[in-house]
Amino acid sequence: MSVALLLQNGALVLALMTVLWLVSVARRDASIVDPWWSMAFLLVSVHTAVRTGVTPAKLLLLALVAMWAVRLWLHLLLRSRGQAEDPRYAAFRQRFGPERYWWVSFFQVFLLQGALVLVISAPLQLAAAATPPDPVRALHILAAVVVVAGFAFETIADAQLQRFRRDPASRGRVLDTGVWRYTRHPNYFGEALLWWGFWLAAVARPGGWLTWFAPALMTYLLVKVSGVAMLDARLTATRPGYAEYVRRTSAFVPRPPRRAD
Repeated sequence: MSVALLLQNGALVLALMTVLWLVSVARRDASIVDPWWSMAFLLVSVHTAVRTGVTPAKLLLLALVAMWAVRLWLHLLLRSRGQAEDPRYAAFRQRFGPERYWWVSFFQVFLLQGALVLVISAPLQLAAAATPPDPVRALHILAAVVVVAGFAFETIADAQLQRFRRDPASRGRVLDTGVWRYTRHPNYFGEALLWWGFWLAAVARPGGWLTWFAPALMTYLLVKVSGVAMLDARLTATRPGYAEYVRRTSAFVPRPPRRAD
């Protein structure tokens, strides 16, 4: 993959994040970046494939990326409709002050998100830059199976959570049925599994295994930064019964719940 193509992908992501930042300044809502996170990966993947020549393996990869990106985009977009700014960004806005946060957010939120897209998309960029004929091989099929498994797990988890939240009888309760019985964060587990599947697609290329840092970083972010750790701390402090749920349920990797002592 050429340096010129990497720079072009970087320019595309920068342009997207700059536009999103300008919209966020007008709306005073930095959380608009969240739904568009997945679409940045699709943008980079499509651009790389088109610039280097579309092949059978790339068509499979692009279908998988589009399946994930569009579903997550719609899910987050609909979930945020009519909602106030995400508490994470609202807390930053309060800390820096509205007179400063409009420009601080460009670096702290949008450029950071853009940089993460370029790093985490390394397997996608490498796989999408393969030279023709690039047929679909066994490793591509295995990668597709892992991606679809992660996608299905994440989609089922989100659907079960949405149904739970819409039920008035669920108010103040903890969701511990369905896939949520086996892990406290099935949506994050599905997301991590999906990214390891994308990495397998890159392994089909020479040196592709070296992009292991991308799914590893995504998994770390989901577990230690913006996902499991942050939500567990907040819900343990605010949701009755969540501490008990933590004691009996795996944090990330699905497994049968622990028996009560």
